[in-house]
Amino acid sequence: MENIYEKALQASEFILSRISEKPDIAIILGTGLGFLVNEIQNQIEVDYKDIPNFPVPTVKGHDGKLVYGDMEGHKVLVMKGRVHYYEGEEISVVTFPIRVFTCMGIKTLIVTNAAGAINKTFKPGDLMLINDHIGLFSPSPLRGENIEQFGPRFNDMSEAYNKELRDKAMKAAKAVGVELKEGVYAFAKGPMYETPAEIRALEKLGADAVGMSTVPEVITAKHSGMDVISISCITNMAAGILEQPMNHSEVMEIAAKVEKKFVLLVKEIVRRL
Repeated sequence: MENIYEKALQASEFILSRISEKPDIAIILGTGLGFLVNEIQNQIEVDYKDIPNFPVPTVKGHDGKLVYGDMEGHKVLVMKGRVHYYEGEEISVVTFPIRVFTCMGIKTLIVTNAAGAINKTFKPGDLMLINDHIGLFSPSPLRGENIEQFGPRFNDMSEAYNKELRDKAMKAAKAVGVELKEGVYAFAKGPMYETPAEIRALEKLGADAVGMSTVPEVITAKHSGMDVISISCITNMAAGILEQPMNHSEVMEIAAKVEKKFVLLVKEIVRRL
């Protein structure tokens, strides 16, 4: 833990040396959502494997590239793929990119993911704006000695997802004609999908969707004072909602089908930031 700040500084300095100027928005793309990078102008690509200390994903649908460039009047830095806790790394490694963004001076983070619907009014292909999360089963990325350069020992999470940015997202969705649901996202460690009993329990706790990412990154970003907005692509119904088995191919297939409206929405959100 004691070297995370120094390692993040080293990684941030490397990235800054490869791009033209400091980005003001970072975007994390979830499983199968990498197509958004096609909308970035004046692209500069940096492979994760070339960045000092940066974790490299092992899951299909996560390419492992940082893409920098222009989008809707902003300099953006986009993570095309992420490392999940279930891949075997410590949670401090999973959230390391957020620490790097902090060292780069980035203040706004957009996090996207593929998620399973618990809310029975949702359907595959829907987009959900996250207004809160349930992270009771998430290993805390703030565990251990606090790193004062990043944030306080005890971090307020009463507004994990910035209200002003959520309002902008809803207005953006309306402006481009994209239906945007809103709800609570629950974190599950994975890589196995949840059991029907676990889904029933999460439903009673108030969750609308479930996935295997996002919460650790959001906790880390809030610790560093970032403004966060997050969107789930509903790629399947959670276990027990429908009488059919879960599979990763379905997730990838549905993610590809939402490309047009996902791109429209994220670009309009970025334009309004």
